[in-house]
Formats: sequence, C-alpha cells, structure tokens
Amino acid sequence: MAASMGAQDKLALIYENLHEKLKEEIIEDVIIKQNRPLKIYWGTATTGRPHCGYFVPMVKIAHFLRAGCTVKLLLADIHGFLDNLKAPIELVKYRAEYYRFVITSLLKSLNVSIDRLDVVLGSSYQLSAEYTMDLYRLSSVVTEHDSKKAGADVVKQVDNPTLSGLIYPLMQILDEQYLDVDAQFGGVDQRKIYTLATESMPKINYKVRAHLMNPMVPGLSGGKMSASDPDSKIDLLDPPNIVEKKLKKAHCAPKEVEGNGIISFVEYVLLPVDGLKSGGKGKFTVERRKAEDGDALVYDDIAKLKEDYLADKLTPQLLKPAIIKALQDLLQPLQAEYDASVEWQEIANKAYPPPEVKKKDKKAKDRGTKFPVAKGEVEAKPDGHVEGNAQDQVNLGTGAEEAMDKLDVQTKAPS
Repeated sequence: MAASMGAQDKLALIYENLHEKLKEEIIEDVIIKQNRPLKIYWGTATTGRPHCGYFVPMVKIAHFLRAGCTVKLLLADIHGFLDNLKAPIELVKYRAEYYRFVITSLLKSLNVSIDRLDVVLGSSYQLSAEYTMDLYRLSSVVTEHDSKKAGADVVKQVDNPTLSGLIYPLMQILDEQYLDVDAQFGGVDQRKIYTLATESMPKINYKVRAHLMNPMVPGLSGGKMSASDPDSKIDLLDPPNIVEKKLKKAHCAPKEVEGNGIISFVEYVLLPVDGLKSGGKGKFTVERRKAEDGDALVYDDIAKLKEDYLADKLTPQLLKPAIIKALQDLLQPLQAEYDASVEWQEIANKAYPPPEVKKKDKKAKDRGTKFPVAKGEVEAKPDGHVEGNAQDQVNLGTGAEEAMDKLDVQTKAPS
C-alpha cells in the first residue's frame, strides 16, 4: 500500500491522531526530499502485563508501517529494571519475551504487514563498552536537575529515589543513536525526555531526532491507564465475562466527554482499527435497545459521536454494550493465538508467576482448664473407668457428690 501513496498521504497517516510533533521538518525532509522510508522507534519497558491501552500505540505503529516506515520496537528490559525495580532482574528475560508475543500478535490482528518491523531487546546493545562510554559522556553534560525533571512523568516517583531513575532518561535519549533512527515515538508523558534529547544530543556530537507524541488516553476509572491499577485497565487476556464486568463498572458519566476513557477508546482505538481492517474510513456501530427507538447509530466521525453524547442522544446505556462487543471482537484473535501457543503460555507463567498462596499455620486450640489432658495420655475402658498417666486429672471419682465437686458444679436448693 505504501508504494502507491504519495508523500503527503504518507505524512497525513503518520501524523493522524497525534497530540504533538517536535522537529517535524526532519520527518518531512526524509519523506519528501530524501524520498526514503522514515526510520522510527517506539520503546516500552517490559514491566507489568500489557493491557488494552497498548492498542493506542499499536494503532500508530500500524499507521507508520502502512506509510512505509521502518519501525524498530525496543523491548526495554534494562529500563524495566531501572524503574524502581518494576521488573525483578530474574523475570526481565521472560517478560521481554512475553511482550514480543503480545505486540506482534496485536499488530497482526490489525491487518498490517510486519515485514518492516524490527523487534530489538535493549540488553542486546545497552551493555556494550561503547554504549556505556557514551552514557558516561551524556551524564557529563546533563545535570542531575535536568535528568530528574525529564523523568518526572515517566519514572516511578518515590520518597527516596535511587540513582537508576536518573539513568533511565539518559538511556532513552541515547537509544535514538544506537537504533539509528530519524524519529522517536511515544506518549505525551515522554515530552520532557524528548526536549532533553534535543538539547543534549548535539553536546556529544550526535544529531537531533524528531519526536511524535500520542495523547494519554484515560483509563476505565477516569485517570491514567496503568498496569499497576487493575481497576483502570483490561488485560489483553481477560475473558469476555471479565471484559464485560470491567466495562460495566467503567467511569462514563452522561454528557461528559472530557476524561471519558470509553469515548477516548472509540476515538483512538476502535475507529482507527476498523479503518485499518477495512482499508477505508473506520466506523463504530451502536445498536439501539428497542426497534421503536430507530435504526442503529453508525459513526465514522468522532466529533459527531461526541456531539450526540453531549446532547444525551448517545447515552452510557447505549454506548457501553457497543464497546463491550467491539472490544471482545478485537481481543478474540489474540486470545485464540495465545490459547494455541504452548510456548506463549509457558512464557506467561514464567514472566508473571502466580503469587504463592501461603498456608495459614494451624494454631493449637486452647481447650481450657476443663480439658488439660493431651491425646493418648488416658484410655477409657468399656466399664467407664479410665487408665493412663493422667487418669487422676480426668477421673471424676466413684460417687455423684465427688464428681460434682470435681466439676465445680454449684447446687442450689429448690425454692
């Protein structure tokens, strides 16, 4: 498809739905003047399990591939370890492999060729002597203040941060050189790192790259979608009943568009995905509850959908069932591939081992002073008497009066 596209069409597809562009003249020089494929990279730290929010960058990567770009997908295993130990070093290898399975499956499900996709493991080059020396060089021209500021929206913030949080942004900057790309793509939360890259790369005699940024799509609970917050996201392997349950609970206030994760998912995932699959303009269909309510609502323009939602023509009660069905259909190919792959399932168990269920220690019951004898210390005989080491503790005597005295039974004369 890219071969039949003109330069302006390629640029339009590359820029579609982006939040912001920095140094886009670099991209336009490559595509218009140099007339060659744009080389771009997207990196992800291999930490928590990928969730449905990953459809957002995958849609843009699919656009880049459709536009003839060469895409380098960085599985940043060392970054995952550096980010406040989000990925234990023992699990980094397996999590990177799990991400590779997920991301390639996602892209295939979007009906896009992955011939121009190059999956790169960060540790395959970030441990080299040359890279380490360049990291030292970069650290000599970037202040502690600037590195901390750059990573503020990306690196996990804690009360007593480690030095690894300062190294993280520098490595992300340096990756542009070692992956040999023209541009880096990510979320708008990466903007401060991109700005630092533009300022610092020339100081160590490396060229400036362009930067493309996606918007941050709200999670199901209204805030940022996060792998560490189970209420904000849907796992890519969640079964249909769990998907339905989570979406029914999702924040979707009537006549509110801003911060509405459900509507954002239609805008940045469902509409563009349908466009990728159909080869035309994407459509999103909302079925009416009753026949007398009229025909289904069909949207090919997010502005019209938002207009109807603000006017309460499209309500949460109509929108959510349509989202549930669309997402279940979207997840089905990936989940079928997972179910058919023993290798993928084994990697999943190694990357995210189920938590160990700790058995509760059984505490010996306190039987009180009325039951002072341990099992086996006395033996009851057929005639009712007992024998054993503790027979004196349980023997109630030979008469009723003696027995009542031993049991401390209080007697009361009848009135």
